[in-house]
Amino acid sequence: MAMLAIPVVLAAQPAQSGEQLVKANDCASCHAPDRQLVGPSYAAIARRYAGQPNAIPKLAARIQEGGSGNWGDVPMTPHPNLTEAQAKQILAWILSVKDVSPAAAKAGAKLYPYKLKNGSTLQLDFPLYAEGKAPKITKDIFKGYALYNSYCYRCHGTDATGGELAPDLRNSLLKGMKQQTFMSVAMAGRTEKGMPSWAGFLSQEDMIKVYRYVKGRSLELVPSGRPPSEQD
Repeated sequence: MAMLAIPVVLAAQPAQSGEQLVKANDCASCHAPDRQLVGPSYAAIARRYAGQPNAIPKLAARIQEGGSGNWGDVPMTPHPNLTEAQAKQILAWILSVKDVSPAAAKAGAKLYPYKLKNGSTLQLDFPLYAEGKAPKITKDIFKGYALYNSYCYRCHGTDATGGELAPDLRNSLLKGMKQQTFMSVAMAGRTEKGMPSWAGFLSQEDMIKVYRYVKGRSLELVPSGRPPSEQD
C-alpha cells in the first residue's frame, strides 16, 4: 500500500520588532539612546526628524547604503543585510524614542590623579590601577591591552608603539585626540587609508577599554609587554 506523504508545516518565525532589530545588529556600537557616541543619539535623530513624513524611507535607505554628511564627516557603515522593511522598522522605533536630556556627568565624579615621569600630576576620569595595588592595572585596562594586542597591533604596532602601516596611537593621544574621535575612527574606519570598521565586531565597551589602555601607554603609566594585573 502506498504511503501518503504528510506535509510538514514549519512554524513561522515571529517578525522582529524595530527595537529587537536594533539590538540584533551593530547599532549600539555607534549609537546610544540619550548621548552621542560615534553617531548621534536616537533621541537626537527623533527630535530632528519629528513630523517629517518622508523621514522613514529616506533614513531607511541611509541605513542600508551607509554614507555621511547629515551628522558630520564620520561615515555610517552600510547594512546591505537588512531588508527595506527591516530598515523601516528600525527607523520607526528610533523615531519613537522620547526626547531626553543627554546623560550628564555626575557632580563630583571621582577623578584619579597620577604622577607622570616629568613630575607633573594628571587626573583621569577612570582608574588605571587596581585600588591599593599599583602598579597592577585594573581588569578593564588589562582587557584593553588584550584586545589591542589581538587586533590593533597588526597595523599600529605591538604595545601601541607604532607600526609601518598605521600611526603610533600614543602620539595621536598626546597631540590631543580625545576619546570621542578615537571611537569614531575605530568604529567607522577609514577605508581610504585601509583602516577597517570595527563596529559590529568590537563593542563600544571594548573600544573604550582599548582607548584607556592606549591612554595609559601614552602617559607611560602602563608598561610595554604584559602589564601586571589585579587578576594575577
